[in-house]
Amino acid sequence: MFITPAYAQGLGGGAEMFAQIVPILLMFVIFYFLLIRPQQQRAKKHQEMVAAVRRGDNVVLSGGILGKVNRVRDGDPEVDVEIAQGTIIKVLRSAIADVRVKGEPAKE
Repeated sequence: MFITPAYAQGLGGGAEMFAQIVPILLMFVIFYFLLIRPQQQRAKKHQEMVAAVRRGDNVVLSGGILGKVNRVRDGDPEVDVEIAQGTIIKVLRSAIADVRVKGEPAKE
C-alpha cells in the first residue's frame, strides 16, 4: 500500500541479475576443471620429467626423433642426444617430448 508500483518493480532486479550471472560463472568453473586444470597438471608433469632427464635415457624429441641422452649439465637448458652411432646433437630440454626408457645413473 505504501510502496509505489515503480519502486516495487525495482526490488526484484537483484535476483534477475544474479540469475543471469550464475550460468556464466558455471561455464567458467566447468572450463577450469575440464580444460585449464588438466593442461596445467600435464605441463607440470612434463616439466618435472624434463628436469629429471639423465645420461642414458632414451628420449623422443618434439620432432619425432628418437635418441639417447649422452650428456646432461645441471642448470644448462641444453642436453647432448645421440641420434645415431657417433652422431650427437645438442637439443633444448624443452624439445624433449617423452622419456621412453630410464637409463642408469652415470658412474662416478
